[in-house]
Amino acid sequence: MEYKGVLVGLGNSGPQYAGTRHNMGFLLVSALLAQAEKEGKFNELNGFHFSCELHKIYIARMGGAWLVAKPLTFMNESGRCVQPLLAWHKLPPSRLVVAHDELDIPAGVLRFKLGGGNAGHNGLKSISEQLGTPDFCRLRMGIGRPQHNGDVLNWVLGRPDETDAALLFAALPGALDVLCAFAGKGLEAAVCLARGLI
Repeated sequence: MEYKGVLVGLGNSGPQYAGTRHNMGFLLVSALLAQAEKEGKFNELNGFHFSCELHKIYIARMGGAWLVAKPLTFMNESGRCVQPLLAWHKLPPSRLVVAHDELDIPAGVLRFKLGGGNAGHNGLKSISEQLGTPDFCRLRMGIGRPQHNGDVLNWVLGRPDETDAALLFAALPGALDVLCAFAGKGLEAAVCLARGLI
């Protein structure tokens, strides 16, 4: 079957990481699957060979079938899931969207881009290394920075307080809209929508 693209939501598996800032990508995948169940359809696929939870979804706004994956590797080995997944389904990196937490963006703010650096994000680094290119799309979900830079590890692996949690959850519908804009209209539409220009 031909897929229009693949969304990979980054996070760490296991109950000890559930609800942490570093798992924003997982949160978006869960929201997308819930949306597909309501207005489209989705099927669980066997992701064993790709070390991930894998689904096929169809939502009208996305213009066709998409793969949706949650890697079951640790964050810093995400590329071990993504590279074989794309290779098997003959999808180029340009049709990959990686949803991830972003320290350099305020909590609840979204950005979308193609390519670029990894900004210290080990999940992005692993994917870039395994694919041999940084030229894939990133749905950047802001989590903000801690007041003291030395607290970054505890920050990303920590759970947000009530105020930040509300901002992060409130951003999910917009993140789904940005993803659908990319799927249906292309890169520029997604970039502009994430910046609130359209």
